[in-house]
Amino acid sequence: MTPTVETTTLTSATFENLVREILVRLGEDPAREGLLRTPERVHHAFQFLTKGYQQDPDTMLKNALFTVSYDEMVIVKDVEVFSLCEHHMLPFFGKVHVAYIPNGKVIGLSKIPRLIEIFSRRLQIQERLTTQIAETIQKAIQPQGVGVVIEARHLCMMMRGVEKQHSSAVTSSMLGCFRDEQETRTEFLSLINHRNGG
Repeated sequence: MTPTVETTTLTSATFENLVREILVRLGEDPAREGLLRTPERVHHAFQFLTKGYQQDPDTMLKNALFTVSYDEMVIVKDVEVFSLCEHHMLPFFGKVHVAYIPNGKVIGLSKIPRLIEIFSRRLQIQERLTTQIAETIQKAIQPQGVGVVIEARHLCMMMRGVEKQHSSAVTSSMLGCFRDEQETRTEFLSLINHRNGG
């Protein structure tokens, strides 16, 4: 389900004035050469980094569903993901692995990275991002099961707070046979952990 977001429309000038105010409160001079265009750049950056709020995952998937008789596991792994944590608005980044076992329908392969992109281009927490991807696929094609694993590094842990530069977080969402059948879950985890030459 796509969350509804109550937004107040900010004009470019208003957004950029807010950024200037932040710079002043940080003790900077927004009129110095290096910062003159920073408010405009920050505005454009945040428009891009949060564009997922303007995109509907259900509509995007609707035109990429295909009827098939295939019933083996489909895996799309190592999809790069970049998002902003909603607590500090700092980036987190990593890889997403998605698998499902069809039940008469499949999703066009290129649409799975698109789905990940839509949800990641919002203010997020990794746990919710993981479940949103799994639940949207489950709703779209009603497969036998869906598994999603995200491995990510969070700059809010690496640059501040505990400052652990090599830490990463792993989250998973298992639905249907991926939750109920140990063998299916183990096969998925084994396949995503297998690296070329490993």
